[in-house]
Amino acid sequence: MKKVTLLLAAVLALTLTGCTKKDGEAKAKVQKKNYILATGGTSGTYYAFGGVLANLWNTKIEGMNVTAQSTGASKENLRLVNMKDAEYAIVQNDVMDYAYNGTDMFAGEKLTNIAAIGTLYPEVVQIAASKSSGIKTVADLKGKRVSVGAAGSGVEFNAKQILEGYGITFDDIKKNNLSFKESADGIQNGTLDACFVTAGVPNAALQELAFTAGLILIPVSGAESDVVKAKYGYYTTTTIPAGTYNGTDTDTEALAIKATLIVTKDLDDATVYEMTKSIFANLGELGNAHAKGKEISAEAAVTGISIPFHPGAAKYYKEAGVLN
Repeated sequence: MKKVTLLLAAVLALTLTGCTKKDGEAKAKVQKKNYILATGGTSGTYYAFGGVLANLWNTKIEGMNVTAQSTGASKENLRLVNMKDAEYAIVQNDVMDYAYNGTDMFAGEKLTNIAAIGTLYPEVVQIAASKSSGIKTVADLKGKRVSVGAAGSGVEFNAKQILEGYGITFDDIKKNNLSFKESADGIQNGTLDACFVTAGVPNAALQELAFTAGLILIPVSGAESDVVKAKYGYYTTTTIPAGTYNGTDTDTEALAIKATLIVTKDLDDATVYEMTKSIFANLGELGNAHAKGKEISAEAAVTGISIPFHPGAAKYYKEAGVLN
C-alpha cells in the first residue's frame, strides 16, 4: 500500500509539474503582446486619448500590454508604424492619405506598410474671421490677410484644398503661416483678417479670441463643399454647434478630417480584430474616461478612410453590419 501511495504521489507531482509548466508557457505566450501606440505631444488630445485606449485594451484583453508613447504626432507616427517602430498610432486621416499615396508632405515617399483600423473623432477645419473684416463667406477671403497654419502643416493643405473648392489659390490671398495662438493674436491685434484652424472643437486659441475680441465663423457648405469632398475622400461634413464660441449663436457647417487609428499592416488578424472589437464594446467606458470617446461609433469609424482596412478590423465591421 505504501508503495502504491508513493507511486500515486509521484505521478500527481509530475502531472502538476507538467500542468504548471504548460500554464507558464501559455501565460508567457500571452504576455508577449507588448505593443506601442504612437500618439502626440503630452499636452495634446492624441496623447491623452491614446492613454485611455491603451488602458482599455490592457484591462479588457488578457495578456495585452499597450504603451501610449508621446511623439511628434501624425507625420512622425506614420513613419514609426511603417518602420514597425510602433504597432499602432493615432494620425489625421488626410496626412495618412498623403503618406500612403506619396503626395503633398510625403511627395516621393510612399508608406505602404500601414493599414486602417478606423476613424475616431472629427478634427474640424474651422475658419475664423474678425468682426471688422467684412468676411462672411470663403469667397470673401480673396485679398485678405489669412493665416493658413504653419508652413508644410496639415492645416496648410486643408486651407489650400478648401480654397480650391471655391476657385481660390494662395496667390489670391495675403498668406501668413502662423500657429493657432499666433493666428488668434493676429486677429485680435488687427494684423490678420482670418485664419484656418484644424482641431477638435472647441479650440483653446479661438475660445480666448472669442472672449476678447470676438470672432465670426465662416461656413463651408453647398456645392463647394461637395467639390472638396469628391476630390479628397478623407473629408466629412460636420456642424460646429451654436454657442461653441462666445458670440456664435448659429450652427456653422464645416468640413472635418478625422483622428484615425492605424496599425502596421502585417500584425496578425486575430489581435487586430480583438482590439477593434474591444473599442466598440466599451464605448461607455471610453466616453466616461475622455470626452472624445463620446464622439466615436462603429458607423462613423468606416467613413473618411482612403487606405485599406486591416483585415482584422474589416472582419469586425462586417460582423457589425457597417462595412460591405
